Amino acid sequence: MDMTVWIWLLGIVAFVILESATYQLISIWFAIGAVGGLIAKACGAGFVVQLSVFIAVSALCIICLRPLSKKLIKGKEVKTNADAIVGKEVLVTKEINNLRGEGEGRVGGMTWTLRSVGDEVIAAGETVICEKIEGVKLMVKRKED
Repeated sequence: MDMTVWIWLLGIVAFVILESATYQLISIWFAIGAVGGLIAKACGAGFVVQLSVFIAVSALCIICLRPLSKKLIKGKEVKTNADAIVGKEVLVTKEINNLRGEGEGRVGGMTWTLRSVGDEVIAAGETVICEKIEGVKLMVKRKED
């Protein structure tokens, strides 16, 4: 067998192994491009044409198929654990005062340290919305009625 056949076969195997190790949907398109280069070799094309086919097929796969496959593979993101609290209502049990480093609230049966997003003081008994989580603190804002 010609040396270029071995190069394309090695490229296909290497790109498939790399893809299986990374799961990023990048190197699989180069493996498909290498198949294109191997087909060009089988048709009797020179190495420059084979390389051009490899580049063209890889580029086309990345541009056309990668966005489609990412959309199909990406399922609905399910919030788990603490991330599920973002966007939920939180009952303030101890006044929130960022300057004094105070504030507590309950959500999902758990007590959390609270801080207000806008540095405003929020009284105990109010209901707020969790905007984000920073470390072990919930960053909250007043509920808009």
